[in-house]
Amino acid sequence: MLYIDSISKGIVIDHIKAGYGFSIFKYLGLEKADFTVALIMNVPSRKFGRKDLIKIENNIDIDLAMLGFIDPNITVNIIQDEKIIDKINLSLPEKVEGIIQCKNPRCVTSNERDIVHKFTLIDEEKGIYKCEYCDQIYSWEG
Repeated sequence: MLYIDSISKGIVIDHIKAGYGFSIFKYLGLEKADFTVALIMNVPSRKFGRKDLIKIENNIDIDLAMLGFIDPNITVNIIQDEKIIDKINLSLPEKVEGIIQCKNPRCVTSNERDIVHKFTLIDEEKGIYKCEYCDQIYSWEG
C-alpha cells in the first residue's frame, strides 16, 4: 500500500477528476518547486470512483477561478498544524480571463495580441461561456 505523509502546513487540492491532476500540477508550475509536493493519481474515491490529488507543503497563491474552470468539483484544503483550517469548494467561475481563447477569427482578440481573452458564464448547468468582445460561445467539457 502506498503511504504519503500528512503535511503540517500547506495546501491539499482534492477531488480532482482522475487524469486532470498532471495538467493542474504543470499549470501551477509545481515541477519547479523547491518545497515538497506530491501528485497522487487514480486514488480510490467513494464519491467519484477515482480521483487525483495534489499535496503542497507550502502556502502558495493559487488561481481558484482557474482550478474551478478546469474541474468545478475540486476541493482546496488549507492545512495548518496538520489540520484542515479552511475548506474551499470550487465551482465554475462567473468570469474567466486568460484561461481560454476565443476561436472567432473576427474577434478583436485574434488581431490584437495584447488583449486578454475574457469570458462570462451564461449557463452554469451546461458550462457555457460567452466571449465578452464578440459573443462567441465556448462550452466547458467536464
